[in-house]
Amino acid sequence: MLFEYTKKVLEKAEYKKLDDGTWFAEIPGFEGVWANGHTVEECRTELLEVLEEWLVLKLRDNEPVPEIEGISLQIKEAATP
Repeated sequence: MLFEYTKKVLEKAEYKKLDDGTWFAEIPGFEGVWANGHTVEECRTELLEVLEEWLVLKLRDNEPVPEIEGISLQIKEAATP
């Protein structure tokens, strides 16, 4: 589920080449999730790492994350015996 979610989120990423030749990427609706790299692939790799860390923090703090194409992530309480 997490793999499918991050894959769908990354499909929404917006990339642009900056004047200094590096690449910048951000994901609309995911405030604070952005990356910069010397190549598009380096930028994408960093963006994935930032997204994963962002998701871990949001889920740990029980904060909502955006639903993407019908996929939502939530932490459910495990039943204790």
